[in-house]
Amino acid sequence: MPQWLQAGGWGLLAGSALLIGAAVGYLVRVPPRVVATVMGFGAGVLMSAVAFELVDEAYQQAGMLPTTAGAVAGAIAYTGCNILLARRGARHRKRSGDQQPSEDQQSGSGTAIALGALLDGIPESIVIGASLLGGGAVGAVTVAAVFISNVPEGLSSAAGMRAAGRSGRYVFGLWGAIAAVSALAAIAGYTLLGDAPAAVLAGITALAAGAILAMVADTMIPEAFENAHLLTGLVTVAGFLVAFGLSHAGG
Repeated sequence: MPQWLQAGGWGLLAGSALLIGAAVGYLVRVPPRVVATVMGFGAGVLMSAVAFELVDEAYQQAGMLPTTAGAVAGAIAYTGCNILLARRGARHRKRSGDQQPSEDQQSGSGTAIALGALLDGIPESIVIGASLLGGGAVGAVTVAAVFISNVPEGLSSAAGMRAAGRSGRYVFGLWGAIAAVSALAAIAGYTLLGDAPAAVLAGITALAAGAILAMVADTMIPEAFENAHLLTGLVTVAGFLVAFGLSHAGG
């Protein structure tokens, strides 16, 4: 199987976790404390992947300057886009309660939420494709981390969409589309960066890392803290250590 197609398959696999989480969140009445606890775990997983897979990999490839510049650029780009979408109704797109506005409450919020979900998923998928350039081992760990974190993201967001009165067709159509885009983004990460110099590849990896870390702070930790704040630290550390263990499983 061609490597670019493998990259797309890994991206699709990681993105499919959003559909799994969305199905649970939309079809099952999951207690808010459980949703928040799982979200905290997913936040820990992503923070560990950022630290030990993405930032460290970028640093090993090209040193401190491209790594720092890329991470800062990624955080700025994500935050800027997130601010624009938040003003149009997507601020609480990953919240499981009644924080999400309905279309009647804020016209265009459905589109904003869809674009926000896309914004959250693309950096992860590009990294999955790019990480496979190194032979596949790092890519597999990154896929596992993204998959684990995507389940609570889809779960919490779909529960909030249901509370806002959005239809099952909207919810599953959205997450199905994001899963498909995840595959395309992974293919793009592999094919477009295959011949890139080490400094450019490191900068792109760090850029995605900065965007992912900003996403965790803006959209995942608030949900975890609101409903499971006394356990947030514990479950976040648990997720962090699980991803850390995955990254060192073959070492």
